[in-house]
Amino acid sequence: MTTVKQDVASTASAMASVKAPAAAMQPIALLDNPSSKPLAAARPAALLALLALGFRPLVADPAWALQAALPVVAAVQAAYAVVCLPAAGSQHAKPAKKPRPGEKKRAEYTGPNSIVAAVLSLLLTAIVTPAVHLLFVLFGAPFLDHVPHTMLCSAHFALLGLFPVFYTRGVDSEALVALAGASAPLDETFGALVGGVLGAWLGAVPIPLDWDREWQKWPVTIVVGVYIGSALVSKSCGALPFLYGRRLRAWKDVKQN
Repeated sequence: MTTVKQDVASTASAMASVKAPAAAMQPIALLDNPSSKPLAAARPAALLALLALGFRPLVADPAWALQAALPVVAAVQAAYAVVCLPAAGSQHAKPAKKPRPGEKKRAEYTGPNSIVAAVLSLLLTAIVTPAVHLLFVLFGAPFLDHVPHTMLCSAHFALLGLFPVFYTRGVDSEALVALAGASAPLDETFGALVGGVLGAWLGAVPIPLDWDREWQKWPVTIVVGVYIGSALVSKSCGALPFLYGRRLRAWKDVKQN
């Protein structure tokens, strides 16, 4: 129990103490292990397959379908983070030293616990979901109608776009400002957020059109856009050299504003 408490405390401290510009100005690379690249490559396909399999239930009953898929998406994202991504603060960790002959092994901080970091990031994602809901409303989502639909849509957006950011960059204010100001370098994590935003925006286009299709109801096209945009842009920003590390806006411009 003491070890678990220490892991939680040290990981939370590491996530909170990540400082820009290091966190804001460096792209996040995948971990160098045998499982990271295959899993990172399979994740977008798995998410899009989940979307395809769940499309008909999503159209028939959006709230039920989104609620049923939420734990699966959370598990996929958590596994992706733990296996493929460096937890916030891990760049400051020091490798454990081997004890000398006859010397007792001393407890040393060797970096944040990836599983604890994933759990804390999921909690942060849940905490910010109401704020995402509010942003959806400000951009035209129904205010009093379909509240569960919008909240669940916000939860999926937060899992796809914000969870990887919390896991890799922590909660440092300057890093988050860099992300919000589009000055952070593109990588898989920031690409997921950018793609989710673009997908949600494009997904809203068919809703007001007079096509009388069942799939035009709220928030089906938004969810589809978020999933497709997040998966494709995330993968593109992580794999394509001309996108990886590029900035949409200069960091100095954000700080001046």
